[in-house]
Amino acid sequence: MAHASNAPHDERAHAPENPENPKAALVYNPIKVDQARLRAIVAQESEKAGWSEPLFYETTIDDLGDDVARQALKAGATTVLVAGGDGTVRAVSEAMAGSGVPMVIVPSGTGNLLARNLRLPLDRPEPMIRAAFSGQTVAMDIGFALLTREDGSTAEHAFVVMGGMGLDAAMIANTNPGLKKSVGWVAYVDGAARSLANAKPFRVMYEIPGLKLQSTRVQSVLFANCGHLPGGLDLIPEASINDGALDIVVFQPKGPLGWLLVWRRVAWDNSVLRRFRAGRRVLQLRTKDSAVRYSRGVGLHVGAGAAHPVQLDGDEFGDAVQVDVRIDAGTLKIVVPAGHDISRL
Repeated sequence: MAHASNAPHDERAHAPENPENPKAALVYNPIKVDQARLRAIVAQESEKAGWSEPLFYETTIDDLGDDVARQALKAGATTVLVAGGDGTVRAVSEAMAGSGVPMVIVPSGTGNLLARNLRLPLDRPEPMIRAAFSGQTVAMDIGFALLTREDGSTAEHAFVVMGGMGLDAAMIANTNPGLKKSVGWVAYVDGAARSLANAKPFRVMYEIPGLKLQSTRVQSVLFANCGHLPGGLDLIPEASINDGALDIVVFQPKGPLGWLLVWRRVAWDNSVLRRFRAGRRVLQLRTKDSAVRYSRGVGLHVGAGAAHPVQLDGDEFGDAVQVDVRIDAGTLKIVVPAGHDISRL
């Protein structure tokens, strides 16, 4: 089970102000990347740009990237590149939120969830490495989830894409790691099949600040900063990385027909019909169903009578009886290539 550092939220490292010479740092997962090639490209681009010699940090099983990212900031890095899977991006983002130092995502894993939502180039590392020295910086939101365990202990972790309690987390926990490594995000289909066989709804009470407390039976409660999933699926079409809002999705299908309505909503309505004017008119005329409920707010409180699995950005974080989520608006700085279309982010 993956865990991030439990460093308090207000103890994030900050880079020194007005550094004399810009300096890049590369944080990478040595299992996911060709480290020799990446280090060589970063060093070459740093030299071309007239920057100081770059710093290099490897992640480990015990440090997914948050601790070494803090080390990079303390060492004076003015830009931090991260190369690894979604877990590495999540951990480094947690450390860098609020630092004011821009982060550059070098897509390297199987999911590349945040990179896909930012519509970054995914096929080669060179475009994003070059962007570290010549790109533009975008301020994006980052979410934090405070998990309360059955024994009363708590732990807070960041997420940049989405998290959830319930079936979505069980699906991730039941995904075969070897299959995921060989076929990528498609392996989650296997995890879903394993989880759906024993899926049972459970009662939660959830509250969005300013709205009425809700009590209902659900399969999953998702909280998201981004809405796009691999395979062209738009779970939350209106989600934005810089709107200062948290998007909440409650899945409460009833029986097989309910699951068909969930699939229709995500795979057809959101991902196909909404892209066309005629399709949007069809959606306006259609009778609403309750299999999927969408909400939006600045935070979320979810409480369950028993512990249920929780996931953040595709990593399992154990079971929790309560999740308190907040969104920190614009505190994570992300670099995109110069001229990149940011109007749809």
